[in-house]
Amino acid sequence: MTTLPPRASHARATRLTRPLYAYAALGEFVLLYPLYAVLFDQTGLSVAQISSLFVVWSLTSVAVSVPAGAWADVVPRRHLLAAAPLLSAAGFTLWLLWPGYWAFAAGFVLWGAGGALASGALEALVYTELGHRGATGRYAQVMGVARALEVAFVGASTLLAVPVMAHGGYAAVGAGSVAACVLCALAALALPEHRTDTAATDAGVSEDGEEGSSGYRAVLREGLSQARSSRRVRGAIILVVVVSSFWMMLEEYVPLLAVETGVPTDTVPVVVLVVWVCVTVGGLSAGPASRLPAGAFALLLGLAAPAVAVGALVAGLPGWVLIGAGFGVCQAAGVVADARLQDRITGSGRATVTSVAALGTDALTTVSYLLYAGVFTLTDHSTAFALFALPYLVAALVLGRGRAGRAAAHT
Repeated sequence: MTTLPPRASHARATRLTRPLYAYAALGEFVLLYPLYAVLFDQTGLSVAQISSLFVVWSLTSVAVSVPAGAWADVVPRRHLLAAAPLLSAAGFTLWLLWPGYWAFAAGFVLWGAGGALASGALEALVYTELGHRGATGRYAQVMGVARALEVAFVGASTLLAVPVMAHGGYAAVGAGSVAACVLCALAALALPEHRTDTAATDAGVSEDGEEGSSGYRAVLREGLSQARSSRRVRGAIILVVVVSSFWMMLEEYVPLLAVETGVPTDTVPVVVLVVWVCVTVGGLSAGPASRLPAGAFALLLGLAAPAVAVGALVAGLPGWVLIGAGFGVCQAAGVVADARLQDRITGSGRATVTSVAALGTDALTTVSYLLYAGVFTLTDHSTAFALFALPYLVAALVLGRGRAGRAAAHT
């Protein structure tokens, strides 16, 4: 592949990054984020019921992710990316109009389906477009900024949720969330997309993204075969799953952890904001983190476990900062793991393979929600946070041993 000079590569990449960053920001500018767990609690749901809603959310993603990923390899990915936030908006509308367990569950089904449409499609579109511009080496940096913007706008929406909730209640918070989703869909339609790779044409996909008679089945078979048979791709998928699952599950319980430690309901968004400021820094650090040696990367990931565990057990601002720092490390590590996966995927099934990683992440997250509910019945949120941070220490040890083994094999 021809490599463009850095300045030319950057100029061409901005045609992608501007709408991408708008999509990332608007997709997370949801005023309901810091408050929906509290809404469920105030509606009368138990922790077990709330956890079951998260399970419904994850199971929907598990069921839809791979079919949606294959779909994203045969139709315009930006169209799927536009549909995703509109499904979320429909779910939020249900929550506000008919608050109750079954409406919450239906909303999570819509939200989960929307997330599945975007997962795989977004990563594949960005990597392919950067490749079209001769800039795949910038993938971790670009996606790190996108993830940081997602978190930053979670923080912005969290901060704005305080006065909006005080003056307009859940109705105003919900209306603002739906409006952001609609704008997000418009940003998706502005994304550039080039689907002219030879592999896609061989699979029955035309240059404008139209599906041939066997295109869908072809890319589905190819993607699943690559995820199963390629050791390098399989290892990268496992790393993405382990690094991404546990902290993304734990962040759903941050508001409940805050309430448990005595934080008033109207200031819970401030606690969430502190945590997500740290996570934003983690996303911005993904580019430099992608250039770390394997041993340093493993050590960095290992530090996330004690940060989250100690932070959950320490009351006050220091605890929230520690949790945020741990989550930030996991955020950066997740982007780096995804970049390594994208570098190893070949052929026309890029979104399909990426969706396999998303499926694994959602499946492990689903199990984690169930386990969390069980652990909570025996302890409390603080102890549960500490226990569920341990997998990052295990992952770091495995990565460190793998590096040592490879080094020994070359001596």
